[in-house]
Amino acid sequence: MRDQDWPAFTFPVAPEFTNWRDEQRAWNATVALMDQSHHMTQLFLHGADLIPMLSGISPNTFATFRPGVAKQLIAVNKDGYLIGDGILFYNSEGPDGLVLIGHHLLIDWVRFNAEKAEAAGRDVHHRLEANSNMRKEPPTFYRYELGGPRADDVMEKVFGGPAPDIKFFHIGEVTIAGRPVRALRHGMAGQPGFEFYGPWEDNEIVLNALMDAGAEFDIRRVGAKAYSSTPLESGWVPTPFAAIYDDDFAEYREWLPAARAGSIGGSLYSTDIHDYYMTPYDIGLGKSVRFDHDFHGREALEKHAENQKRHKVTLLWNAEDVAAVVRSQVEPGIPAKFLEFPKARYGLFQMDEVVKDGARVGISTDAGYVASDQLYMSLATLDKDIPDGTVVEIVWGEDPISHKPQVDASHRQVRIRATVAPAPYHEYARTVYRAND
Repeated sequence: MRDQDWPAFTFPVAPEFTNWRDEQRAWNATVALMDQSHHMTQLFLHGADLIPMLSGISPNTFATFRPGVAKQLIAVNKDGYLIGDGILFYNSEGPDGLVLIGHHLLIDWVRFNAEKAEAAGRDVHHRLEANSNMRKEPPTFYRYELGGPRADDVMEKVFGGPAPDIKFFHIGEVTIAGRPVRALRHGMAGQPGFEFYGPWEDNEIVLNALMDAGAEFDIRRVGAKAYSSTPLESGWVPTPFAAIYDDDFAEYREWLPAARAGSIGGSLYSTDIHDYYMTPYDIGLGKSVRFDHDFHGREALEKHAENQKRHKVTLLWNAEDVAAVVRSQVEPGIPAKFLEFPKARYGLFQMDEVVKDGARVGISTDAGYVASDQLYMSLATLDKDIPDGTVVEIVWGEDPISHKPQVDASHRQVRIRATVAPAPYHEYARTVYRAND
């Protein structure tokens, strides 16, 4: 997996519509529109036995799950380690009425279980829709995220009155430019907003209506570069390592194409695959866990819940150390591993070792630059006894250097100081926005 040729991630929209720095600033200063129509995998689901099947592989509760609600779905292995996460929309009771959206990691596991259920004669049906890089036809839905402090002003203009009163992670039905639209209340980058979606044939009409309404509020369309950095501010770890390498997943690994297992980028080097595993609690997904039903991995996850060893944090990278990495690219000698702006991921799973006093204390994952704060930062999982304000070191670069083409064949490993801070980093995202969850 360290040598696997699988790039970090590709967003099939324009890299920039203006420039990625101002596009980043828009969701904190004015309003931003993000096109989510193309980059995620979608799994459409239905059937009388679907919810029981999902309940058997997920720690999420389905006791009150119903049309008009969405949830962040997760799954774990028998030892309680995370497989992945995605957003499960419950649109309606009919065919394709539920859709799971996200990276393919969790979706592949759900699809595998759906196929087994179908083969056993259970009433479970699914339809996979890959992202736009992997298919020729247009997506089923357009998806436009509108977020930022002026988002409600834009929506008041669109609707000719107050923004629809929809609870957090609930789905409402609205009309935009005469077209029926569904609206999920949530946000990206820690700012409040809506995700609007509907049939693809309406995409240009709805997009133009939102952009026209936002013109006086300095709306910005967000390109792939800026969009890729949204997890840094929202505090969501986009691709945690999928814990699929134990006996309970042997049949699944036989079914899964090897390339879809992904690639490891980063300085964390181990011959024990378990060193890359994370529990839901390690990266802030414990809120999705409910022990009100039986599911695969429940007993082990209950033990993790009682003995949580790590927690999710933001690491604020030292400016002098970041500058030294960049400066090494224009000085004589072997440079440090190239540091990309705005994102520094070069594997599907970015796994950089974090050390303190010479000992490993955690893993730094998603890393990049946030223009509104003028900070390089990363999301990390660290030992729980490390408080905010502590200075740790991120090991940047590989030793030994892997053979995947995304890695500089010649570079030296360096250490970057970083200060531990909460995740999400911004106070608004941690309090007002998250309090509505």
